[in-house]
Amino acid sequence: MSTFTGFTSSETFTQIPDSFIHLLKEIDDAAELKVTLYALWRIEHMEGSFRALREADFETESLGMDVKKIKLGLGKAVKRGTLLRSTKDADAFYFLNSPRGRLSAETFAKGNLPESVKNISASPMAQPNAFKLYEQNIGPLTPLIADTLKDAEEIYSQEWLADAIKLAAENNKRSWKYIEAILKRWKEEGRAEKQDRRNNKKDGQQGISRKIEQLRSHRQEMICRATRIVRIVRAWDICVMMCRQGTLILENWRSVFAAVQR
Repeated sequence: MSTFTGFTSSETFTQIPDSFIHLLKEIDDAAELKVTLYALWRIEHMEGSFRALREADFETESLGMDVKKIKLGLGKAVKRGTLLRSTKDADAFYFLNSPRGRLSAETFAKGNLPESVKNISASPMAQPNAFKLYEQNIGPLTPLIADTLKDAEEIYSQEWLADAIKLAAENNKRSWKYIEAILKRWKEEGRAEKQDRRNNKKDGQQGISRKIEQLRSHRQEMICRATRIVRIVRAWDICVMMCRQGTLILENWRSVFAAVQR
């Protein structure tokens, strides 16, 4: 037996229903326990509304069992009711016995097979899920945040969640409230592909241009003020000189100031 080095703070976690924990005292077959836990893990990390596994998706290497033992474990899990087996023609899928799983199993049995079924056997970790993305880009994955993300997955697509998290990180707005605001805006106003990133970049460029223009205006204003001050000083110097010569009268004083201010 190899020694386990321990869990890490950067890995994803799979939620286990409390009711399954209460069943542990009744499950005495290792094969049944393994296939049930494997199904919970794989289905938890799937995308889309149709989440199920074919028998071939229960990998012998990952489970440490041969095909015969996997079939035995699946049979016991179905008999117990933790997993559901639904068939249509020559195809068969295993679903979690959850509200979503029951609905999907019934839909599949009626022959309403979605196009996404063709891709559900892909590796569940092929793309980082929302939980991992949040932890990598925003902050610690607390139980409250985990529940919030789980609820968000029911409303928004994985792509939207991932893009909103990445956008929040790019804007250095690392909070769920900011991410949720992005998602709500996309849902209410619609979202063109990659448009938000382009708009965000454009807004940043426009902000820089406005700042440059403000600095130019301020510089011009300061130059004008400095010019006025120089003219006043010149007029004062002329008046002082005329006073010393005894030639300054009221009309001359007005003329000097009018001349230097042109």
